[in-house]
Amino acid sequence: VQLQASGGGLVQAGESLRLSCAASGGRFTINVMGWYRQAPGKQREVVATITDDGGTHYTDSVKGRFTISGNTDKSTTYLQMGSLRPGDTAVYYCYTNVYYPEIPTPHDYWGQGTQVTVSS
Repeated sequence: VQLQASGGGLVQAGESLRLSCAASGGRFTINVMGWYRQAPGKQREVVATITDDGGTHYTDSVKGRFTISGNTDKSTTYLQMGSLRPGDTAVYYCYTNVYYPEIPTPHDYWGQGTQVTVSS
């Protein structure tokens, strides 16, 4: 599975950005798609996820500001980020967990990362 993410950039505090991600490559069924981020000197953390039945999860620091959407059947996910803060500055990674036909265990995949920088 290849994950192609786009939409990062440099914005000022309070502004918005929208990240996009598309999964491709082979026959697979997506269980979860989502976004993680990693700031300099910090561990990678989950930002938001969406499951194949539409369930969503957000880390506390982005609740009410970020919205994840997408369609696992179409292998796409989006992260609408609003009211951005300098603390949101990080490399954002698209993530997916998939099943392949006839392989019982799921597999995790990560995109290449897209930089989001929020200036104060």
